[in-house]
Amino acid sequence: MTVTKIEPVTKTRYRIYVDGQFAFILYKGELSRYLIAEDAEITEETYETIRTEVILKRVKLKAMHLLSDMDRTEGQLRTKLRQGGYTEDMIDAAVDYVKSFGYIDDEAYVKRFIAGRKDKKSRREIYAALCRKGIPKEQIEAAMEDCYEKEDSCGAIRKILEKKKYDPATAKDEEKRRIMGFLTRRGFSYDDIRQVIQVSEWNA
Repeated sequence: MTVTKIEPVTKTRYRIYVDGQFAFILYKGELSRYLIAEDAEITEETYETIRTEVILKRVKLKAMHLLSDMDRTEGQLRTKLRQGGYTEDMIDAAVDYVKSFGYIDDEAYVKRFIAGRKDKKSRREIYAALCRKGIPKEQIEAAMEDCYEKEDSCGAIRKILEKKKYDPATAKDEEKRRIMGFLTRRGFSYDDIRQVIQVSEWNA
């Protein structure tokens, strides 16, 4: 095995290529410790020692730090670790490690996400936000079935009407059309919007 390229990432970190393939990122002191230099030979034993005793420990600690910093999905964690320059097999190992402690649970994450937003945003907005976080559509749909009742959507609409200071007693037809258009664009169903507005008018 031959170190074919050493590419600076920062002043202290270097991207190492072995036999033409990206292998890992090492710090400057580690280059000296493991005698890493361009065109130098590297034994399989040294290569595996670096992977298991340096990189694997580092990626596990990085994953733990990222999860202590904020709640993340598995997809988000994988993205951050890739940005850190870790290979897919090391990322897999780190994800398995944090999962073994229960630090990643996408199903619970999705339900918490929905519960914290369902009285402020439409289902469509929440669905889109979870898709952007890399949650599979089937998992989102299943969680929504568990978390949503019709009243949730109507409650969110009522909160928006209150925030917009929509008064059914004084609203003119143009204002009513405008607010219905706004709510429709936010992803609320026409039936739910009409129900809330009609009830508000009756109670006005």
